[in-house]
Amino acid sequence: MKTHFIAIGGSAMHNLAIALKDKGYQVTGSDDAIFEPSKTRLEKKGILPQEMGWFPEKITPDIDAVILGMHAHQDNPELARAKELGLKIYSYPEFLYEQSKNKTRVVIAGSHGKTTITSMILHVLNFHQKDVDFMVGAQLEGFDCMVKLTQDNDFMVLEGDEYLSSPIDLRSKFLLYQPNIALMSGIAWDHINVFKTFDDYIDQFRKFVASITAGGVLVYNEEDPEVVKVVENAENYFRKIPYKTPEYEINNGKVYLKTEMGDVPLSVFGAHNLLNLEGARHICQQLGIMDEDFYEAIMSFKGASKRLEKVEREDKGILYKDFAHAPSKVKAAVKAFAEQFKNNKKYGFLELHTYSSLNPAFLEQYDHAMDGLEEAVVFYSEDALKIKRMEPISPEFIKEKFKNEKLKVFTNAEDLHAYWNTLDKTDGVYLMMSSGNFGGLDLTK
Repeated sequence: MKTHFIAIGGSAMHNLAIALKDKGYQVTGSDDAIFEPSKTRLEKKGILPQEMGWFPEKITPDIDAVILGMHAHQDNPELARAKELGLKIYSYPEFLYEQSKNKTRVVIAGSHGKTTITSMILHVLNFHQKDVDFMVGAQLEGFDCMVKLTQDNDFMVLEGDEYLSSPIDLRSKFLLYQPNIALMSGIAWDHINVFKTFDDYIDQFRKFVASITAGGVLVYNEEDPEVVKVVENAENYFRKIPYKTPEYEINNGKVYLKTEMGDVPLSVFGAHNLLNLEGARHICQQLGIMDEDFYEAIMSFKGASKRLEKVEREDKGILYKDFAHAPSKVKAAVKAFAEQFKNNKKYGFLELHTYSSLNPAFLEQYDHAMDGLEEAVVFYSEDALKIKRMEPISPEFIKEKFKNEKLKVFTNAEDLHAYWNTLDKTDGVYLMMSSGNFGGLDLTK
């Protein structure tokens, strides 16, 4: 099968391209910019475009599938050529469904926790050498590629994202998967550039639940009131399995899960991660993994990339980085950090740089998000606001919305870096929350 990727360099797209190359497909692609690690990984597989840009002549009648990434625009010249030739054009999730429509599809959805839960499930299955197809949005220890597609596997585990499918398909990605087994971890308004109201955002999850196949299974977080409402109001038939935060304790900085089989030591921490773990356990039950086997495997799970991930520093300071940027994720990460390091001085840094996080109307959602930290810092770039054509935001406005008068606010990277360099990183513990890089801050030094 011959496939062509428009915007092959994306974090999700390049993994799918590599998976198809490994499956024996003929793969080509284009992009206007490709960054690391995508560039090196594509180059190793021999599918890195020779030059950057869009080339309509690459789109030939013998292509079986054109896969369109979100990075491309509706007026992309390669897309126009594909339409002109009448080629089949797929969004990323649409193509994944085509690859898995004869398998049992397991879809993990939710505003927060879905990457970690999916990673936990894959870790347990891999530990017990249970082979499945999968797609997950973060690099996981022990896995070379975060997409796997085979002819033979019976199950496919998919991280279900509620964001748009492609520039020409404005459905939420997870609405295309039609799960046989699903999990819903939580609902907290996000992506306000697309979903203008909270109800519009919740409606995507209503549609997701409605897309569960007849007689399917939904594992859901019974501690989230919005999730409960969506599940209770669903009209289609499926089996409902609720889960909640399990009992645990912290001894000498180590988290122990309380189970009928005794205390299980864990390598992750935070109530939200224990809740994620419980959801993963219920999904693994559906895949034939007994609880005893689940606990044996989960002890060695160290977390998904950038999810409360410990950074090895030259000075042995204690520093964790987290992908948290949405309010619910920030609050969960800060709460976990404060609980885990209650006897240490805690520094927390948050970078705001997504469209949603910089929207004045949405900033209300961050109220008290940094409470529990002795030193709290928020960084956003005034240049980023200009690029996004957004109005300036004052540091005073940020403090007001976070309801934290002690908050330190930086609006350019040089000032942030100068403050960072004044800190003794061995004095206290550090939590760095961003989907960016704090203007190029080196967290290892």
